[in-house]
Amino acid sequence: MKNQNYLVESFANDGLPHLTLDAGPERNPAGFIGLANENRFDGAFLSQPLTEYATGWNGSDEARKLKELLDFMAPEVPVARRFEFKTVENAEALLSETDDIRAIGSGFKRVEYKGGTTNSKTYNKGLTGVLDKDEMQPGDEELMTSRLIARLLRSETRRAATALLAVDNTGTNKTWGSSADPDGDVLSAIDSGGDSSGLEPNRVLYGRGAWLLRRSAVAAQATAGAFGGLSIRTPAELAEMLGVEGVMQTNLRYQSTASAKAKIVGAYVVVFNAQANIGKDDPSNIKRFITRTGSPFQVFRQEFAKTIEISVEHYSHIVATATVGAKKLNIS
Repeated sequence: MKNQNYLVESFANDGLPHLTLDAGPERNPAGFIGLANENRFDGAFLSQPLTEYATGWNGSDEARKLKELLDFMAPEVPVARRFEFKTVENAEALLSETDDIRAIGSGFKRVEYKGGTTNSKTYNKGLTGVLDKDEMQPGDEELMTSRLIARLLRSETRRAATALLAVDNTGTNKTWGSSADPDGDVLSAIDSGGDSSGLEPNRVLYGRGAWLLRRSAVAAQATAGAFGGLSIRTPAELAEMLGVEGVMQTNLRYQSTASAKAKIVGAYVVVFNAQANIGKDDPSNIKRFITRTGSPFQVFRQEFAKTIEISVEHYSHIVATATVGAKKLNIS
């Protein structure tokens, strides 16, 4: 629809409707009725100032943490609105031969790759906030834009967490008490993930409950190893010890019911492979495909007699592109 000319309906002298091409905003003669579509809405209500504000938006501390967590779990991969990506049979990724020597007069051994192509698309997501002109103050439109972006990010982060936790749906139960080895359990999960996929997980995500249980388990042990583990106080220090690219722990929450809140990531540890600045066909467990239209978010402003509606939209699709290699620990 976006790239098509619009059809409009006019009434000629014979009193009958006739379809003609849309001449553009304010260029059609009187009596024309435009057929509404997405492109006309974009052209009429896209707010360049608010979109520029959204592009340079920093947001609150919590909103920035949501974006950091989202990028850690599901890195962005820019694509067209409709796209395709390759799926690869994991068993074929690390095959090797003992019979790759060509005999005189014959050809090389023939091999076949069975990976396929998956067609997909990004989904249009957005929210609208309403401002009453009688109660508006300077900066309210920017404030509403900021709030809507933060809310959209929270929803995206929840989707990414749900997809990531489902990669290893059942997981492995671990009890981290005074006799446990929390860091050893995670190292074993990383090693097991590497054995499964041939590519070791490079990121480790700790839910807040798991992070606290790790600290309490290590603190309860009076051994040299436990004291060494206790000295590791930051995710960066733990990442160096585990030999991975990054470790993140999150305590972010969302409103789960009218009167209760829940953690976006509970008492879990997930080891997985994800990489920043990669293409749609590169190996990783999870990706967030996005369609940019000049900015990750676009903002629309529609004014009525007594209200102003601010709408923020974006296009994305979070996909668990590979299930092999990711491991989830259920911590208690």
